[in-house]
Amino acid sequence: MGEVNVQLNSGAPTRLEAPITVIDALRRLDREAAKRALAAKVNGREVDLDFELKPNGTDPVRIEPILPQTEEGLELLRHSTAHLLAAAVLDLFPGTKLGIGPALLDDPRGGFFYDVIAPRPLTEDDLPLIEKRMREIAKRNFAYRREEITKAEALRIFAERGEPLKCELIEEKGGDVVSVYYIDGTPFIDFCTGPHVPDTGKLRAFKLLSIAGAYWKGDPARPQMQRIYGIAFFTQEELDEWLRRREEAERRDHRRLGRELDLFSIQEEFGQGLIFWHPKGGIVRKEMEDYLRAELLRRGYSLVFTPHIAKRGLWQRSGHEENYAESMFSPFEFEEVEYRLKPMNCPFHIGIYKSQQRSYRDLPIRYAEFGTVYRAELSGVLHGLLRVRGFTQDDAHIFCTPETVRDEIIGCVDFAFDLFRTFGFDKFKVELSVRGDDASKHYLGTPQEWERAERALVEALAQRSIPFERMEGEAAFYGPKIDIKVEDAIGRSWQLSTVQFDFNLPERFGLEYVGEDNRPHRPVMIHRALFGSIERFFGVLIEHYAGAFPLWLAPVQAVVLPITDRVNEYAERATRELREVGLRVEANTRSEKIGAKIRQAQLQKVPFMLVVGDREAADETVAVRERTRGDIGAMKLQEFKERALQLVRTRAVDNEMAKR
Repeated sequence: MGEVNVQLNSGAPTRLEAPITVIDALRRLDREAAKRALAAKVNGREVDLDFELKPNGTDPVRIEPILPQTEEGLELLRHSTAHLLAAAVLDLFPGTKLGIGPALLDDPRGGFFYDVIAPRPLTEDDLPLIEKRMREIAKRNFAYRREEITKAEALRIFAERGEPLKCELIEEKGGDVVSVYYIDGTPFIDFCTGPHVPDTGKLRAFKLLSIAGAYWKGDPARPQMQRIYGIAFFTQEELDEWLRRREEAERRDHRRLGRELDLFSIQEEFGQGLIFWHPKGGIVRKEMEDYLRAELLRRGYSLVFTPHIAKRGLWQRSGHEENYAESMFSPFEFEEVEYRLKPMNCPFHIGIYKSQQRSYRDLPIRYAEFGTVYRAELSGVLHGLLRVRGFTQDDAHIFCTPETVRDEIIGCVDFAFDLFRTFGFDKFKVELSVRGDDASKHYLGTPQEWERAERALVEALAQRSIPFERMEGEAAFYGPKIDIKVEDAIGRSWQLSTVQFDFNLPERFGLEYVGEDNRPHRPVMIHRALFGSIERFFGVLIEHYAGAFPLWLAPVQAVVLPITDRVNEYAERATRELREVGLRVEANTRSEKIGAKIRQAQLQKVPFMLVVGDREAADETVAVRERTRGDIGAMKLQEFKERALQLVRTRAVDNEMAKR
């Protein structure tokens, strides 16, 4: 027996008899925290509540309880629920082989999953049965129990259970001693570092959502698995709210709306992850690009255009083949030279920069391109417009002096915020992604270069008083970056814009400018994308507006609806007059009842319906009906024209027409 010096959070140290478990220490120090705790951090390391504290010297052991309603607590809850799911599947379908079962905190498909190979293919009809068994196990308060055993013993146990995938993970990731977890009273055992909730009784508000295909380690050559998605929260109220929002998200799903509104398609005959922009979607894309091109020119950018392929050696020199090869399409040979499709535009812009000598007087140089790139995304991760194999980036690269880099970064961030507000987003979150301390990740450059680059980004954000979250280990391989996320109409967060500091490519390609001292100097390079990609931004826009775009973006801005065939001629003349001033207008002159015509326009989410009958034809007026407000009254055709053009000119996100 001895003593351990324990400090709860930042409180005063207390000496307790040891050995003692974390939960018993918490009961001695804070009974309320002990009741609520799911696990704890001991000197920063996450552990189970039954983790044993040994006698120590005078240095305090710091305990921080992991509590419900925290991000750490939610991740713990969902990871534990994933294991509960696996236990239920093993119980119902003996012989099931287990893969992995992580928690998900920011994935629209769910809050956790587990990959399994069951004795027979599972279907959506099996989900209620599995969920029922999960609830039965949860009610019995079975303990999550951790054991530390030798690697050899773990391999023996899982080999005897016929779990080759677990054996593979143990061989790859296990040290001399490994941890395994049991859920007592079930057939479940897993190779896992933990921690978990103390018992299944902590898991009350969960639901299974779907089954999808998955490959072991994402490799199509490896075993085909089934991925069961689920969601879990601390309370039923949170779960119900999430399910309500999920239902709303399904109503807004850009894949369904893209089909119903005839905006785009993905056709298996031509290839997965390749987008076909239909005429209506093409109109929205044109408006997006027209806005951005005008802003680029106004802000001092030059527009460039570059090839879709390059010699393989270019990608080796840039470092992409070394650090990004798994996301690149395979090389191909032509006339004894190897080429690759471009996954990035940056080396091409470097080529333009290097085409002539540059002076400090020329800088900053800002090249912008709507450049189509290609990524070898596995079929399992493709998702409509949001994850594709061929997409167009609104890419820009800025070459500047070290003295002006902060101002250029500020300009990029300001540009991004202006763009988002123009398209109807007004809630943002900024993340600063830095290198971190993970030695397994390969980053280019020296620690000093990383420190200078990070400092430039931090100073730029501080200049605008922009709060940010620091993301350790999330930097690009060539430098730190600022990522900007937007919140959509139903509160979901989307990663869109990025501003990246690059000290690597200028060095690799030997970029120079002649300074005031008439000597060569190395420029700084900034990568910047605002939409991120045209496809992804369009998908987010569709879901943000549920397909009901504001007037300036709408593929069809108004439709003229004659009540009777007698006024078809006036309807067509009104349509021509509106088109002549640049409005996108159609006339529905089919012999249908006016109610049916209005319903069709509503289903197509047309902003304005202009109903015309004998009186309107005689008075040169239109009865205006707005998509969400309904009838807003009759007005002269010229008056509607002026009001509509004002909405378009100002890029209004609301279709309310100004009062005269």
